This record gives sequence, C-alpha cells and structure tokens, in this order.
Amino acid sequence: MNYKAVIFDLDGVICFTDHSHFLAWKALAGSLGIPFDEAKNDRLRGVSRMASLEIVLEEYHGPALSDEDKVRLAEKKNDLYRASLQFMTPADLPGEVRDTLNALRARGLKLAIGSSSKNAPLILERIGLDGYFDAVSDGNNITHSKPDPEVFTMAAHMLNLPPEQCLVVEDALAGVQAAAAGGFHSAGIGPAAKSGLATYPLSTFSDLLKL
Repeated sequence: MNYKAVIFDLDGVICFTDHSHFLAWKALAGSLGIPFDEAKNDRLRGVSRMASLEIVLEEYHGPALSDEDKVRLAEKKNDLYRASLQFMTPADLPGEVRDTLNALRARGLKLAIGSSSKNAPLILERIGLDGYFDAVSDGNNITHSKPDPEVFTMAAHMLNLPPEQCLVVEDALAGVQAAAAGGFHSAGIGPAAKSGLATYPLSTFSDLLKL
C-alpha cells in the first residue's frame, strides 16, 4: 500500500448501526405523520443529522417548524438512537475488521476515523476501540458534513499528513465524493464500491490488505 495512513468512516465501515438509525428516524417520522422507508433511509447515509432531518421533512405537511423546533426534533432522534447504542459491545466489531486494522497497524500505517457522526466517541467506546486510532475527526470538530471534505482534511491534519498520503475507506456515496473533493484516494465498500467513484472498489473489508 503506497499510503502512510488510512482514514475510515465509522458507521457502515468499522461497525454497523444502520438499523438503529433507521428505527430512530422511522419513529420520529411516524410521530410527525411522515412516511419513512429504507429508500429514504439510504439517502441519509453519510449526511449530517440536521441535513438528514431536512430530507425526512420533505414530506411533512404539518404546522410550520422553526429552527428551534428542528433542533429539538434532531435531538429527539439522537436520544432514540443513543439509547440503542448502549446495547453495543465489542462483539459488534466484526472479526474481519479487527484483524484487518491490526494487520494495517503492524505494517506501520497510521489509522484514523473520519465520521460525520457526533456519536463516534460513544460508538468507539462501546465496541472497544476507544483510544485505538491515531486520530478521530468527527461531527464534534467539523462544521461541514460530507460531501464536504472537511472531516477527512481534519483527520489528515491531525495525522500531520497531506491528503495524497492518506487513503479514505467509505461505504457511502457522499463519503467518496468528499474524499475526491479533498484530494484523497478512496477505497469503497458496499454502495460506495458500486458508485464508480471510488479509487479502489472492494468486495470485503480485508481486501484493503491487497492494496
């Protein structure tokens, strides 16, 4: 691998909390009389909480909502989601992911997280990776979410490396778009691998070891 560091998205790459997100958004949407299905949920991948709320509200026909109302709704969704995270354990870290991370580290690569989620610290703690990564750039220290590249450029800055020496690993279209916008090469898994935008489309997480 001709890189000095790998920057990973968290949800959908390192671990999987998609269904918890779906259930939380569905509950919130239902309370507002808004239909919500997997197709709409897919549009929220890699998008910030407030931007996701705007997508959910596209089919809202109730009384006008102020900015304060929207913040409260986003907080309500996050409360529902965070409640489900309390049940996560290190068993929610796939063995393939754990072994691949350790193998990359053994090769001398720096490892970082680049996630738009403000819940990244809690998730990392619950799955036993608190303090594991050399840098964590997340929704708590950025102002622009993907497809803006800020979360990745911040991670590279924390690692003291230029973008061209860092490989981004993403599962979402917004993520590979952000990587490209920031001058990073990307490895795509899941939907990102099929987007045609990833530098390296991967079949499995461990395929990183073949690059």
